[in-house]
Amino acid sequence: MIKGRENPQDVKLEQRLQSVHHRIAVMSGKGGVGKSTVSVNLAWALAEQKMTVGLLDTDIHGPNLPLMLGIQEQRFTATGEDSQEIVPVPVGDYLKVASVGNIGYDPATALIWRGPMKLGLIKQFLSDVVWGALDYLVIDTPPGTGDEALPIGHYIKPMTGIVIVTTPQEVALLDSRKSVDFAMKTGIPVIGIVENMADGESLKVFGSGGGEKAATELQVPFLGRIALDPRMVTAGDGGRPFLRDFSESESGRQLGAIVQRIEEFCGKAGS
Repeated sequence: MIKGRENPQDVKLEQRLQSVHHRIAVMSGKGGVGKSTVSVNLAWALAEQKMTVGLLDTDIHGPNLPLMLGIQEQRFTATGEDSQEIVPVPVGDYLKVASVGNIGYDPATALIWRGPMKLGLIKQFLSDVVWGALDYLVIDTPPGTGDEALPIGHYIKPMTGIVIVTTPQEVALLDSRKSVDFAMKTGIPVIGIVENMADGESLKVFGSGGGEKAATELQVPFLGRIALDPRMVTAGDGGRPFLRDFSESESGRQLGAIVQRIEEFCGKAGS
């Protein structure tokens, strides 16, 4: 950046991120694999340890996080002399959330936006949201490796790493490999792969082991599998993180172990 020709938004973005210690993106190659569920429970579990956590929803077309945290009726407030700074929505004492779902548009209305508009909004969130000092910024990305994923590598530097969520089916695993390739091409470390909706003690539907196989083939860490549990759906629809009420269930223990492995990676990465 040439001195004296800095873009004000870029300068503000850089200043915001200086107060963020670890930056984690949660990605998936396709939709419907439980990526937002992993994002919500990861952020909530970290905040439960009294770490300051920001949760950024960059899914413009399907912002689910407000519903899953019970804050869908809450709206952003503005601050600063020019009212351009956005105060994220608090969830308890240590978690803050920024999502398109909290802007106040009709959730039943389709947002038909082209790539530049979406990129502009994501960049505005990164530069205008007043996160303050954060131990972790967890970024819930939309499915795939397209427009909305690009700012992760372009604007947020350095990234601590990417968590990739998949399910046991082969079609989901094919797409998770694309996410690993995206990480490698953008120079972002892969924290590991999470296999969600795996067969557990009580339910056997999709099989298990595919995520671990993909991690082995791609030579990236396998963070663990999460057994399919119908209460995961009802918890999210009811605005409560699964770990809040079911941490001692099979899936809860598996989720807790995955959070711990992510923390261990971040501790070694420093940042």
